[in-house]
Amino acid sequence: MEKALTKVGSFWISKKAKEELSNMTEDLSVSLFSFFFFSHRFLLILTLLFYMSDIYQSLSNTVEEKAKWIFNKLKGKQVKALPDLLREHNLPPGLLPRNITCYEYDESKSKLMVYFPTPCEVSFKDASVVRYGTRVKATLSRGKLSGIEGMKTKVLVWVKVTGVSVESYKSDKVWFMAGVKKSRPKDAYEMPRDAVKVEEF
Repeated sequence: MEKALTKVGSFWISKKAKEELSNMTEDLSVSLFSFFFFSHRFLLILTLLFYMSDIYQSLSNTVEEKAKWIFNKLKGKQVKALPDLLREHNLPPGLLPRNITCYEYDESKSKLMVYFPTPCEVSFKDASVVRYGTRVKATLSRGKLSGIEGMKTKVLVWVKVTGVSVESYKSDKVWFMAGVKKSRPKDAYEMPRDAVKVEEF
């Protein structure tokens, strides 16, 4: 009888141990699934927050730059006209259109940013067409705009302009770097023109 009770008892204990072990395994797999599921969601949320902070930073920079420009105007600080700034750097004054919102020039870093109300384009007298985004960004130096962002020209298809240069003060050509280096007559860009609004850059 004792042996029978021992067998039944050990069988019952063994069965209960298996059940508990099975429950623990299920709990562990549910926990691991929850961990991975929630950690994936957490990473997704972190990624979204990162991108949102980038967007916020670029928006706040734009607002800050425009506010500085307005503040300088209200203070009476003389802001040079953009064509005059280009002329001082031996670039044709009509390279950028007349109807800009504002521009910022950081002389210490040679950084130029020009803002437009909408994407726009200008047709020049040499039949060339240049398109501008809502912001054109470049490094301005003597006879050269380099690292340009926000500017395209039509060469069969629209091509991003990465640089514009004039080789010397006496030169009668403007060189556009748009995939290839292409020369255009300098006098076509002497007069600033009004840009025409386009739907997309």
